[in-house]
Amino acid sequence: MGFSTVKAIVLNVTIAIWKNVKDIFMLKLIKEKWKQIAKTYSDKWQFPYCVGSLDGKHVMLFCPNNAGTSFYNYKGRHSVVLLALVDANYKFIAVEVGAFGRNSDGGVFTESKLGTSMATDTADIPTDTSLENGDYHVQGGQSKTHLAFWQQDGGYFIQIL
Repeated sequence: MGFSTVKAIVLNVTIAIWKNVKDIFMLKLIKEKWKQIAKTYSDKWQFPYCVGSLDGKHVMLFCPNNAGTSFYNYKGRHSVVLLALVDANYKFIAVEVGAFGRNSDGGVFTESKLGTSMATDTADIPTDTSLENGDYHVQGGQSKTHLAFWQQDGGYFIQIL
């Protein structure tokens, strides 16, 4: 088999796997599920109101033809970014695959479906906590980064703490 044949097979198999298993493993998150995730974080890790841990991985690649600097990352190499949000048991909640390497994890998150849904109030993250008790948030990959969400005028605002 030639390169283009293998490439087509891998692409078709990957698409078929994703179409057949995404609804089984990547469930639509509703308020009750977010609360369950936050409770598990609190019970297991003593980390209240956390609805996920977010981290990205740069996967190195050869620069595609005519790509310019889109894939050129901060380490001086070409890459794509794989971004994942996991629950307290390390199970995937959301993934973003294939973002340009020049983007940071935060930039990929902001432009991702999950980040966009949080910014436009369609992620269904609970808002029934007061500031004195804490806000629901996502823990970032550097362990010192937290993304807090709070609702105002019908939309979520994301703040890096």
